[in-house]
Amino acid sequence: MSAISTPHAQTPTGRPHRFRRRRAVRAAGTRRLDRRLATIALAGLLALALLLSLPGLAGVTHQLRHIAAGWIVVGVALELASDVSFVVLFRLFFDRLPGRDARALAWTEQASGALLPGGGAGGLAIGGWLIHLAGSPVRWIIRRSGGLFSLTSAVNGVAVIGASAALLAGVSGPHDFARAVLPSVLVLAVLIPVAALPLLLRSRPGAPRVLRAIGVGVQDASETAFKHPSWRLLGALGYLGFDMAVLWMVLRAPGHAPSVPALVLAYNIGYVANALPIPGGIGALDAGLTGALVLYGVSPVHAAASVLVYHAIALWVPGLGGLVAYLRLRSRLLGRSPTHSRPDDWGRTRTAYRNRRSTP
Repeated sequence: MSAISTPHAQTPTGRPHRFRRRRAVRAAGTRRLDRRLATIALAGLLALALLLSLPGLAGVTHQLRHIAAGWIVVGVALELASDVSFVVLFRLFFDRLPGRDARALAWTEQASGALLPGGGAGGLAIGGWLIHLAGSPVRWIIRRSGGLFSLTSAVNGVAVIGASAALLAGVSGPHDFARAVLPSVLVLAVLIPVAALPLLLRSRPGAPRVLRAIGVGVQDASETAFKHPSWRLLGALGYLGFDMAVLWMVLRAPGHAPSVPALVLAYNIGYVANALPIPGGIGALDAGLTGALVLYGVSPVHAAASVLVYHAIALWVPGLGGLVAYLRLRSRLLGRSPTHSRPDDWGRTRTAYRNRRSTP
């Protein structure tokens, strides 16, 4: 009986083990194929968005005739400075990534935000997915992405408040309530509750997941800015400041530019239109910025012509740079297996966060 029962005793334990291994191998192969196809699709979408932007920016060639070549070179240099500033800031938040990968991911995130629907939020989502492919745990990515978004949004809000204060102090520009005060009132109505979220959520563990995610991002931004200050925080100022300088330059080159406070307010109001789900913001961003500049005293013709040139620079510099960076990064991403968050991942992340080094 023992000679007959032995094979039956081995079969139940042997076959399932082999089947599980085969299923695991097939599943791994499917995941690799899915990743390959998804990363190819992203490259195709970025390239297609660049090509599709050409007809929408057809009027730029005509407008460039009215601007000296030197001004255009300065505008491209300023946009590059803005993009590099974002890379500097990105490396502060995603300090666990190798420097080469972090730089490429930052450029890719900027290209996604400039070219694809969703603007900056869409760029953050695509960047988070790619960072996960690079091997980082999901919870860490969500926290750090939220912190990065919260900090850049706070800088925009503070810029609006500062511009309003400058106008009220007598700097050249409109001084009526609707244009000088109301933007700051609206910004404060958002900034104050959002800044208080981490404190409010401590006593409300059952709060909606969306609010908890926003609170985590706000807390991360606060800790990064105040508890662990770094020279890389200057990237948040450069990211916004240099980009606004491009708009001021294309306004000033052929004619008159509004005062800096008026430009800051018009820029931030106009960029609200970029939230519309339109690839590259073609048409929507142009209309938003043109309308906001006219609101702050720029003639309609001058505003429309300048915005076309500005948008071309702000779209093609990060778009082309991000596409090149992504194509170089993609092969490295495909050679890695995404990690899954484990209970101890977040503990290691916090330890790494506390002990991170401020390396260039």
